[in-house]
Amino acid sequence: MRTNNDHRSGCPINLTLEVVGDRWSLLVIRDMMFGNRRHFRELLAKSEEGIASNILADRLKRLFEQGIVSRADDPSHKQKAIYSLTEKGIELLPVLAQMSNWGLKHLPVSEELAIRARLLREGGPKLWAEFMHELRATHLGVPLPPRRRPGQSVAERLEAAYAAIMTQQPSNRAGGEQA
Repeated sequence: MRTNNDHRSGCPINLTLEVVGDRWSLLVIRDMMFGNRRHFRELLAKSEEGIASNILADRLKRLFEQGIVSRADDPSHKQKAIYSLTEKGIELLPVLAQMSNWGLKHLPVSEELAIRARLLREGGPKLWAEFMHELRATHLGVPLPPRRRPGQSVAERLEAAYAAIMTQQPSNRAGGEQA
């Protein structure tokens, strides 16, 4: 880990960018968070953006060194590892939600890849907190608090919305939201 002298400045934005501000780290975190991709091969093969294996290995190593992900041996296969978000990684959810919201407002997003962002925007911090509890259960083994509402989990609702969009005709999915 670097000392204070190794940082460009002590600015919180700068320091955060030094940890997750490269081209791929937040996308790896996104895929773990929203796609529940926990193995190297899943992260590699299902990357929308086509991450290269050497870049993925480097980012997982860096995220591990920063305490954003953990790595454990997969009991089902001796040569596989299971990656999990740590509490530091889970606490990036509001950052990703806000980035998604900005992208919805200002960029030509694709409908199928924007649906989760729209649901997070509509649900706001209350939904984010509920989803963070689910992520803690999945990645940290923390018991879920009792549900206030019956029905699907946040993860299930996000996935169902994505699946519904994907079953529509491609011509109905084009374009994004303009500010």
